[in-house]
Amino acid sequence: MGQCENRHDLHRSEVSSGSLDNEGEVHASEADGSLQSSVESSLGHITGHPSLYRRAKKHRLYELESVLLGPDVSDFELPVIVNKNAGIWREYLKGLLSAGSPSESFATSGEQKGSVEALHASIQSVNSLNKDSYIKCLLVNCAEAISEERFDAAERTMRDLKTVISMHGEPLERLAAYMFEGLSARLRSSDGGIYVELKDKERKPVEILSAVQKLYEISPCIKFAYMAANGAIAEAFKGESAVHIFDFQIHQGTQWLSLIQALASRPGGAPHIRISTIDDPTAQSYTQCSMHIVRQRLTELANALRVTLEFNVISTMLCELDASMIERRPGEVLAINFALKLHRLPDESVHVDNTRDRLLRLAKSLNPKVVTLVEQEANTNTAPFLPRFIETMDYYTAVFESIDLTLPRDSGDRLIVEDYLARGIINVIACEGLQRVERHELAGKWRSRMLMAGFQPHPLSIYVNNVLKSLLESHNESYKLREDGLILLFGWRERSLVAASAWH
Repeated sequence: MGQCENRHDLHRSEVSSGSLDNEGEVHASEADGSLQSSVESSLGHITGHPSLYRRAKKHRLYELESVLLGPDVSDFELPVIVNKNAGIWREYLKGLLSAGSPSESFATSGEQKGSVEALHASIQSVNSLNKDSYIKCLLVNCAEAISEERFDAAERTMRDLKTVISMHGEPLERLAAYMFEGLSARLRSSDGGIYVELKDKERKPVEILSAVQKLYEISPCIKFAYMAANGAIAEAFKGESAVHIFDFQIHQGTQWLSLIQALASRPGGAPHIRISTIDDPTAQSYTQCSMHIVRQRLTELANALRVTLEFNVISTMLCELDASMIERRPGEVLAINFALKLHRLPDESVHVDNTRDRLLRLAKSLNPKVVTLVEQEANTNTAPFLPRFIETMDYYTAVFESIDLTLPRDSGDRLIVEDYLARGIINVIACEGLQRVERHELAGKWRSRMLMAGFQPHPLSIYVNNVLKSLLESHNESYKLREDGLILLFGWRERSLVAASAWH
């Protein structure tokens, strides 16, 4: 471990960002002392069991969540869902869609375990700090050697890495295994050959859609970001008789299940709903087969709810999409949704066409009543390789830790989700130029792009924000929701993971 001594002080703080905090937990800075002192410190923070009132409230929040987010699986009994949740939906919609509701007040402000298990978790966390620090140090040293073209040193470090990584181990061990793949791919790369190799390894579209669905099911941050977007769209559609949603990344259509239910329960009856999307032949997650699955899923729900629904597909590459291809109808209100899509489009730093900003300007030209944006909160677009690598490590450390809370380490679903995430991780590390399609930006940069395209922030209601905050924290206290202006940031501990915002 000698090569890791006193190097990259910047990463010592990263260890603390992944450390435990407050109730029944240990700060990373305390790990510099003895194990005994760290454990004694943790004991001072352990709290008692929650009150009966808190349990009842938490149970109620889970009930509300199951309604707001809709079914998490493809094979569901629609009549059962509709009948069981009708009363709770009316309660939610009373505050969201009715005239004179709390939604007229807008948000502008910022932001236990008392058991033996908590102590055991604290001890295990302290024991893993040194190992986690060592793994991070090896990863950064290897990336630094590659960035400086010291390839022999990089290969030596990778031999050390091989001894401490595992796709079936602790969160950082699992993440490091995938980052190891990315580093190996970058070492092998020449003239873009590695990109072809990575494309050949990609899963079939149906497998990708399945992985995306599972990620949605286990990630509260993504769920609630979608929910925030749906809340803004529901408010924009209040009182309208014909509505049109143009979704640039529909995946399995999961986001729209809960919104269709909400509109079906709306006071005064449901509007005529039209949902449109793109069938881009160059996008791995889109095929005629998968679009058929989405169409069937949405129309079955609409029929069960007695809602009129149209589903339209425009077959074209996104770079060739033109406003004339999008049908507009008199009296129909338009909402545009960009969910986890724009970061995969090249901007001005990659290509003169700048598809990213061109699509935003196109969206503005369609005069939508609201535009919703959901993106990962990471900075991997224009950063040079080494800072980009460090940012990727920091971001996905939080992601993999949050997954560890949800799924056991031997879960098949977990391996599917992590393998899906790994494709993006490897692309960020191994590829450059047009071949690097995973180009995330922070909320502030997206704000600048939206403003340059002519949009203005569209506030979310205090009611929606409070519901989201309660639901998120009811999962686990490590999940956080904070506000940056009018942008909602959903995260794990101190790391923001997903940003949601609305514009008009």
